[in-house]
Amino acid sequence: QVQLVESGGGLVQAGGSLRLSCAASGRTISTYNMGWFRQAPGKEREFVAYISWSGGSTDYADSVKGRFTISRDNAKNTVYLQMDSLKPEDTAVYCCASGSRYSSSWSTQGGYAYWGQGTQVTVSS
Repeated sequence: QVQLVESGGGLVQAGGSLRLSCAASGRTISTYNMGWFRQAPGKEREFVAYISWSGGSTDYADSVKGRFTISRDNAKNTVYLQMDSLKPEDTAVYCCASGSRYSSSWSTQGGYAYWGQGTQVTVSS
């Protein structure tokens, strides 16, 4: 079992930045792919970013490419999401997730087995 706890959310003005953290416990995440998803009010949960277990591969939703950066520190058992140039449409609850290193479904919820509770990000215009 992997327990995931997100932090770093909050209220920020458009154009601002936030850095989300996802701290894992229970097991090391060094052999897991990690992802970030978000869910806005009234919308489906959507993929945001992915990083492979080794950190050697990343992928992003088109809507955040060039603005968000995912990274990981396996020594700290933590994954990060640096969010720059935030827009009001980025407002959502952001969740991190961990999944099998052998999965190729990193952009879908089915590629992940463990989920955090989420942290709220609100971007004002």
